[in-house]
Amino acid sequence: MEAEIKAAEKKVEFVSAMIRDIREEDVQNEYAEAFAQVHAACTHLAALYVTDGVTEESEGTLALYKGLLTRFEEEYEL
Repeated sequence: MEAEIKAAEKKVEFVSAMIRDIREEDVQNEYAEAFAQVHAACTHLAALYVTDGVTEESEGTLALYKGLLTRFEEEYEL
C-alpha cells in the first residue's frame, strides 16, 4: 500500500503541475476545481496511512482516490 500511496502523491503532484500550466485562467480554474476532490482524497489517504497504517478506512480511501482519478481523467483531457 505504501508504494501505491507514493505513486498517488506523485500523480497528484504531476497533474497539479499540468493544471497550473494551463494558460487560460477560466479553464485552469475549472480543472483545478474538478481535481480538488482527487487531491483531497490523496492527502487524506497519506495522512491516514501515517497515523493508522493499513486499515479498512485507508483501503477504502485508496479505492475512492482511484475512482475519483479515473473519473477526472475520463472527463478532463490534459
